[in-house]
Amino acid sequence: MTMPETQTGTEALRPHAEDAFAHELKALEAADDRPRPARWKLSPWAVATYLLGGELPDGTVVTPKYVGPRRIVEVAVTTLATDRALLLLGVPGTAKTWVSEHLAAAVSGDSTLLVQGTAGTPEEAIRYGWNYARLLAHGPSREALVPSPVMRAMAEGMTARVEELTRIPADVQDSLITVLSEKTLPIPELGDEVQAVRGFNLIATANDRDRGVNELSSALRRRFNTVVLPLPATADAEVDIVARRVDQLGRALDLPAAPEGLEEIRRVVTVFRELRDGVTGDGRTKVKSPSGTLSTAEAISVVTGGLALAAHFGDGVLRPSDVAAGILGAVVRDPAADKVVWQEYLEAVVRERDGWKDFYRACREVTP
Repeated sequence: MTMPETQTGTEALRPHAEDAFAHELKALEAADDRPRPARWKLSPWAVATYLLGGELPDGTVVTPKYVGPRRIVEVAVTTLATDRALLLLGVPGTAKTWVSEHLAAAVSGDSTLLVQGTAGTPEEAIRYGWNYARLLAHGPSREALVPSPVMRAMAEGMTARVEELTRIPADVQDSLITVLSEKTLPIPELGDEVQAVRGFNLIATANDRDRGVNELSSALRRRFNTVVLPLPATADAEVDIVARRVDQLGRALDLPAAPEGLEEIRRVVTVFRELRDGVTGDGRTKVKSPSGTLSTAEAISVVTGGLALAAHFGDGVLRPSDVAAGILGAVVRDPAADKVVWQEYLEAVVRERDGWKDFYRACREVTP
């Protein structure tokens, strides 16, 4: 049996940032005449431009990867240019992982030096492990050592990423303290160490709203410069974010263009924001909030699922019936309490809103 050929960036279902936006990074590198920190692919100005978008002198349009306050991106990039690690903090769905990946891609040209935090992440994932066949045959040696992404980043002067840091057990989290404070990773079994070379830094993401998170120790938190990513400030900004991201996902999945369903995108965002905020957009009616976060990321998921329904079981145009079930699933996490919240919102707000009759009917049909 022949093995399949290695995927290229365009064939991958979800290409890494450095592959998906290679043309933008290449154009930025060519146009970038500003000073660059050691081993950075781009200057801090060019990294910020890559994240925030802009037009280069040669006419290349750099698409925004993050829609939000410019100062947040500037502080994050500046932090990486120092010896301070960066902690991106925010509620679920505020693009922490997305920003982390694109920062690493722009700074180091490689976003794959990644530790994914879970409740079962071992210390070896952050420090190093062993090839046990070699270890048993020849004893401890550099050849038997399996470097973690963090160790590789230290040795090569790259940017490492630790996603969902607060999901990692507290004792494993603290294995980063020496790495971040001393820029050294001891290997006591060999009487050796790995010292970070210039260019090394670390980006971590964390939230303290979900269940199952482990609070960071004060010693570890001091090693980070924390940047809080807020939820979108306005409905228009959130609609823009959802539409852009859905369009990117849709192209990868051969789904209809997002602008065809812009009205439904705005409706989904409106529902999520009102339930999140506990008040309607005009400020006149207070509503109860469900137990879920109803984040921008969840809105993106609902709209993408709706587009898939429209493409495969409809006429390709996003309609209320395509998003109703997805909204119900996002809102009703607690079958008892959240169902009451949702039904009250439908009757008190959606039913009375001009132009929302089709949406109301679609939501009533899927609500048990």
